[in-house]
Amino acid sequence: MKQLILESPSVFVILCLATGLGYAWLLYTSHHPWGRTLNWILFGFRATVVFFLTFFLLGPIIRQIQNAIEKPVFVILQDNSLSIKEAVDSTSRAALSSQLENLQASLQDAGYETQLTNFSGGDGLDENFSAQVTNIHESLRTISNRFEGRSLAGAVFVSDGIYNAGLSPVYGNYNFPVYTIGIGDTIPRADLMIRNILYNKIAYQGNKFPLRVEILTKGFPNENISVSLLHKGSVIERKNQAAQTDGVLTFEFQPLAAEAGIQRWDIQVEPKETERNTKNNRATIFIEVVEGRKKILVVSAAPHPDIKALRTVVEQNSNLEFLLHVPGVEETSSVNLQPENIDVAIFHQVPDNRGRAREVFQRFAKSRTSLFLVLGASSDLNQIAQQQLPLLYEQPPRQFDEVTPVINPLFTNFAVSTEANSIFSGFPPVQVHFGKATIPPDAPILLFQRVGSLATEKPLLFVHTEESRKVGIMLGEGLWRWRLHEFSKTEKTEAFDELMGKLIQFLSTADDKRKFRSYTTQQQFSDTESVVFESQVYNDIYEPIYGNTIELEVTDEQGKRTQYNYVLSPGNSRYAIDGLKEGVYRYRSSTLINNQKEEVRGQFMIAAQQLELQNLTADFDLLRRLAQGTGGKFYKADQTEQLKRALTQKEAKSIIRSEERYDSLINLKWIFFVLLVMIAAEWFLRKYFGGY
Repeated sequence: MKQLILESPSVFVILCLATGLGYAWLLYTSHHPWGRTLNWILFGFRATVVFFLTFFLLGPIIRQIQNAIEKPVFVILQDNSLSIKEAVDSTSRAALSSQLENLQASLQDAGYETQLTNFSGGDGLDENFSAQVTNIHESLRTISNRFEGRSLAGAVFVSDGIYNAGLSPVYGNYNFPVYTIGIGDTIPRADLMIRNILYNKIAYQGNKFPLRVEILTKGFPNENISVSLLHKGSVIERKNQAAQTDGVLTFEFQPLAAEAGIQRWDIQVEPKETERNTKNNRATIFIEVVEGRKKILVVSAAPHPDIKALRTVVEQNSNLEFLLHVPGVEETSSVNLQPENIDVAIFHQVPDNRGRAREVFQRFAKSRTSLFLVLGASSDLNQIAQQQLPLLYEQPPRQFDEVTPVINPLFTNFAVSTEANSIFSGFPPVQVHFGKATIPPDAPILLFQRVGSLATEKPLLFVHTEESRKVGIMLGEGLWRWRLHEFSKTEKTEAFDELMGKLIQFLSTADDKRKFRSYTTQQQFSDTESVVFESQVYNDIYEPIYGNTIELEVTDEQGKRTQYNYVLSPGNSRYAIDGLKEGVYRYRSSTLINNQKEEVRGQFMIAAQQLELQNLTADFDLLRRLAQGTGGKFYKADQTEQLKRALTQKEAKSIIRSEERYDSLINLKWIFFVLLVMIAAEWFLRKYFGGY
């Protein structure tokens, strides 16, 4: 529907018409060299053009109202998970697919707009039933979001009621009725299932590591259950237990991590004759076996509470090994006092004024091993200056000051949480030497000194990196007070442990100076996701450069090699590989930098997801509660015709949506061109017949 609206009174339209006619009358009532018919045509052209030009001054607006009929939507959601393929035969699946397509056609005939979708997000039915995970809540929530603002009449959900990811759909809040169709077998089957495997993802070479396997037994009372642990296809250990009743049996293993690298271990439950589902009797885990933990050596002239605080932080990290050397009290082996065997050496008030561990300190100070110095009243500052460490006092101080810590928000070597920042502001003071300390201008300061209520720019804790060695220096002792104070306030020591843990981890990590880096974005992938590689190439001043071709070779456990290549460009530093099966893979990435071949090697693993094969017993009770909670109804697979009749008997109430639009008449292009043609035609005819 269209309506013309004027910004001025409509009486002015008559004036516009009179203006057009009057102008044409004055121009074409005199004698002209052309005929009477042509004169009337020219009269009409001029009158029309003048009328519209004056009419546009009135600001005419066209009001348009467009009505659109929107049909209600009915969604048919198919559970295309692997569990249905395992539990329902192909004939029943094909028959159900035909019934759903028939239901869709009937709903369309009844006036509904229909959408057929599945858990994988695709339109239409999935005859392969290949979904590896069942997340009912997420699928229903996706439907709600997809048709937000539309008239969603309901959804027909075809499923076995088994979900293994996300929230329970019974407790979801959906704004449409869900009509459920139950398929599958609800009778519990006799089954042996690996329910859970507990293990550490990292083990150290030469050590035994704990591995606990939980087996869920159903229907095998008073029978012997056998579980085997396999490595490289050979049985390492086998254990047996008797299942008294249905429940969980726990099997403990202690295998030896003999080889470094990512190692595969298989757990096999010996199947029983009456088992129908034996695919959940086997599971695979991957453990990264590392050559050894990083060694953190603490050297102190005498026992001190700070050592206990540092020991606790180090021992919380399973990748770190704590070593202590206190001359005459607790001494470590001479091997651990060699710099090449230590990753970080922490010297607590060493070198001291009595020189108890001076030789050890001098040995480490001349090496490239990372250092962390904690100064105190007993520290020999002259010895520190002689070793050219990044700290110098103008004059040896003889007095001490009490200061509290202030975290530097501009410190960028690692991040400190906001919670830790606020907790540190309330820590008790530590004792520092009173005097002007000089540190390198490029040394990042982690903690500043606060004297009383005044925050200064004097460093309390800073780090310095020179070539390949990192040095951290704490100008005061009394760390134990910080940890004890935090525990008294919060009954936790998270802030202290976070800062000191990250500091030690930073000092123990060697800087990567390679010009070519290539790695997988994670160590472990599932067989349903892409393996993503990221590569970076740098020039001599470590600026990223692009255009290099990355050659990638991936080798599986059988020795089969596959070649890939891609070109680095801004925004394209990653490469994804799909379709890899379960197993441990080795990769080799290479590229040319200044006509020299650079190479990186590594490993990653692919783990197969077996969630859909763990449980094949259909849960119709969940489907009933889901339908009842949303205002729908539950049907079995052989009751699809009843569902079709119930839905098609309901009136499909369409929604009429109106759209109102206002357009200025002067903006209509076709009017402009019509007037332009009329003006041009009038000019041409007058010129042709001698009017000018």
